[in-house]
Amino acid sequence: MRNSISLLFLLIISVCAKAQVQDLYDPQVFVSGSDSLPYRILYPQGFEQTKEYPLVLFLHGAGERGSNNRRQLVHGATLFTSEKSQKNYPAIVIFPQCPQNDYWANVNRSFDDKGKKVFDFTFGNEATAAMSKLIQFTDSLIQLPYINSSQVYAMGLSMGGMGTFELMSRRPNVFAAAIPICGGDNPLAVQAYGDNIAFWIFHGAKDDIVDPQYSKIMYQALNGVNADVKLTIYPEANHNSWDPAFAEPELLSWLFSKKK
Repeated sequence: MRNSISLLFLLIISVCAKAQVQDLYDPQVFVSGSDSLPYRILYPQGFEQTKEYPLVLFLHGAGERGSNNRRQLVHGATLFTSEKSQKNYPAIVIFPQCPQNDYWANVNRSFDDKGKKVFDFTFGNEATAAMSKLIQFTDSLIQLPYINSSQVYAMGLSMGGMGTFELMSRRPNVFAAAIPICGGDNPLAVQAYGDNIAFWIFHGAKDDIVDPQYSKIMYQALNGVNADVKLTIYPEANHNSWDPAFAEPELLSWLFSKKK
């Protein structure tokens, strides 16, 4: 009985802590004509419009799609809210939310004869509606006087990892670095940015949702153009390789060290 009460107490504390973190991100909506994109934004402590700050775009996975402008904070939000992060890496962090019936990346999804998911990454095709809105949003953000244009970054997981790769090829001159987690892309996409963007790619070796081979292919393609690229494969991780990735002690120091 005591164990059950303790577990319930810990669960309540965890839920409350997550709610507090989510409340640190201000809910906003980007509107362009008849289109809109909900997002959450975190400003650094002591934010001043007369100063310049790095910008981080975080793209969530397929499970966090929707319109409630909250679900996209499930993974990764706490990475930027700790006292250490706020002190050492003050930045403007944005979590946009993809609609339920859309996808960040232009990729054909199917299943093979064994029931395994297969992703066919296109290159050069029209962007999805969600990606188009994200690009418009990004273009508007980098015009803001308090955004340091030499420190614009993107990271994402699963569908968001795929979107992170694709965003680089659609805006190759905007981003200094990218962190795609358990994602993938068409290797031809590296032609768009060459060695212009630094990458740290993560994947779980036991991922049964998105094959780690997709990340390995992108790593090889980036190596082929002498890009600044790192690949970390976690031998025991399944699809949630974002957990050990977020725990990497040098993750943020690596990201914010990269500049255009």
